[in-house]
Amino acid sequence: MPAFLYSELLPLGKDTTPYRLVTSEGVSTFEVDGRTFLKIEPEALRTLAAEAMHDISHYLRPAHLAQLRRIIDDPDASPNDRFVALDLLKNANIAAAGVLPMCQDTGTAIVMGKRGQNVLTSGGDEEALSRGVYDAYTKLNLRYSQMAPLTMWEEKNTGSNLPAQIELYATDCDAYKFLFMAKGGGSANKSFLYQQTKAVLNEASMMRFLEEKIRSLGTAACPPYHLAIVVGGTSAEYALKTAKYASAHYLDSLPVSGSPTGHGFRDLELEQSVFELTQKIGIGAQFGGKYFCHDVRVVRLPRHGASCPVAIAVSCSADRQALAKITAEGVFLEQLETDPARFLPETTDAELGSGSTAGLDDTVVRIDLNRPMDEIRTELSKYPV
Repeated sequence: MPAFLYSELLPLGKDTTPYRLVTSEGVSTFEVDGRTFLKIEPEALRTLAAEAMHDISHYLRPAHLAQLRRIIDDPDASPNDRFVALDLLKNANIAAAGVLPMCQDTGTAIVMGKRGQNVLTSGGDEEALSRGVYDAYTKLNLRYSQMAPLTMWEEKNTGSNLPAQIELYATDCDAYKFLFMAKGGGSANKSFLYQQTKAVLNEASMMRFLEEKIRSLGTAACPPYHLAIVVGGTSAEYALKTAKYASAHYLDSLPVSGSPTGHGFRDLELEQSVFELTQKIGIGAQFGGKYFCHDVRVVRLPRHGASCPVAIAVSCSADRQALAKITAEGVFLEQLETDPARFLPETTDAELGSGSTAGLDDTVVRIDLNRPMDEIRTELSKYPV
């Protein structure tokens, strides 16, 4: 009989996220039989959710903005790549003013939480978090995208962007930890599941398979992407969920090798190979180039011997997510970049006078939208879109 060995499916390493304090209200501790418990009031959850949805609608992670700047500074990037990167940095700067969001599709609110065994709440966590989502979407300039089914064929906008997708789990820590996401239709529609077999579990077959599927992603979800690939999974839905989390860099601290316990891990070598592939296919940020993706994450999971799901997901240019936690010290939210202007390149007076910006030339693809759609489609078909 084999020995009992337990491992988390997705064992994460140390959290190095920079956090900011949102509030200390609604959080207290008390002791029972020598154990310290953390008590969290519903208002603290509501405040956190509202603040999180505000921040991810207007601010991005510094690492994402730095990747955009690297495109501009890369001499091998195409003019189209640099044009898109510069426009996205300008857009981030406008959104950071806190008036207009970074994308007109302000997404489905997604909340994943892990509550420690010494954390006590009123029990209505989903409702409290939903109230926070409601506060953000109804008070800010955020679009309502959720459609309530009245019958199988009739729908009506809910008028608040509720319901949110909320998934809460029990863990053995002393805090309440969260991942907040705003997932737009464009990137969500580029989530795919492929039921494969062991035949793809060799490098040559996997790379052929991935090239075909990556090309089929196209540019409709606004590249450059954060691309995530999951190979394996205890179920189809687990593979897809893992791909979504990986695209948000939530799984970056996974181990980088496997073990007989069957835990998931990142394959750094395959990540680099796939990233190089995305640069060679020529689609770029749109209309040709090398920056189809900012980066690639590949996660290998255990699988049933008769199944080999492969899941692909992307996070788009509106890379909206933030980590959060509630501890005895208060309510904390990931510190996103509030000054994206520092990533913008210097612009000279000569460039301003000529209408050029940051060394961009006139070879970027220009599409006149004031033409019949047939002519626009004909023009677009000339380029790798």
